[in-house]
Amino acid sequence: MEAIQVVTEVQRRRRFSVEQKIRCVQESNLPGMTVSYIARKYGISPSLLFHWRNRMVEGGKKAVAVDDEVVASAEVKELKRRIRELERVLGKKTLENEILKDAVDLARQKKLISQLPSLPEDDTL
Repeated sequence: MEAIQVVTEVQRRRRFSVEQKIRCVQESNLPGMTVSYIARKYGISPSLLFHWRNRMVEGGKKAVAVDDEVVASAEVKELKRRIRELERVLGKKTLENEILKDAVDLARQKKLISQLPSLPEDDTL
């Protein structure tokens, strides 16, 4: 028989690795195992284990529905951050390009003005 641990102090939120979550979910799916037993074994809430199970099922359903692989949300966040950064850099380069085009146009105009014949210095017209 296993001992029951009573927690009487405030604890910080624990973080579980993906491997730990998968192991708990897989054990809870074994024949004869219950979610409550596995939750007590690992010291987690049964509702948390149900949440992990549902998320795994939903992720699998979405992957099958679109015939694609499931991508981790952390990877999606990183890709979105990278897209924002690239869009920012693109906007900056576009602005620089427009400024350079204006400068080239202005330089061409000045060059044309300097190539015009100069007026005589005296007022003998």
